[in-house]
Amino acid sequence: MTVIGITGPTGAGKTTVLNVLRDMGGAVADCDAVYHGLLRASAPLREELRARFGGEIFDGAGGLRRKALGAIVFGDAQALASLNAITHRHIVAELERLIAQAGAQGRPAIALDAVALLESGAGALCHVTVAVTAPEEVRAARIMAREGIPEEYARARIRAQKPGSWFEQHCTYTLRNDGDLAGFEARARALLTHIIYKEDI
Repeated sequence: MTVIGITGPTGAGKTTVLNVLRDMGGAVADCDAVYHGLLRASAPLREELRARFGGEIFDGAGGLRRKALGAIVFGDAQALASLNAITHRHIVAELERLIAQAGAQGRPAIALDAVALLESGAGALCHVTVAVTAPEEVRAARIMAREGIPEEYARARIRAQKPGSWFEQHCTYTLRNDGDLAGFEARARALLTHIIYKEDI
């Protein structure tokens, strides 16, 4: 089974690529969803966070008070590094479980979907990585349609992230989305087929 890392800036079209992989019988692990699920359900993760940052980061019902945690790590590089080390270790362990599960199900591949795939250490679990990139105008239009926000805010979101060129430089393959959905889906299918089955593109 092939483990494929899918990454890239917001609005570039990662979801489209993941849907193509699902259609091919592959599994998808959304690293963001994994993290939020662990925050709700993982007692070991919650205990490590409590031991490092104090009980005040949780509310009376046991939910994480994100603003309280953010106030602690904001501007404190050491605290932020501790938070990342704790969360990344638990996320990677859960991803390893999901990869094993997909293999046991006979899936041809599993995609790990994360904007911070390479920085988090999850990229080390992947056989190959794919950068999904798109021109700023394509990304802005997708973000505006998806989230119902004005263009100025969408472009500010784009400028706050690493550029597409950074992802392209650090990944094995690149899929560029020019806004033509059918063409982009066809290129995604061709690349995924090549990666999984070693067929020529």
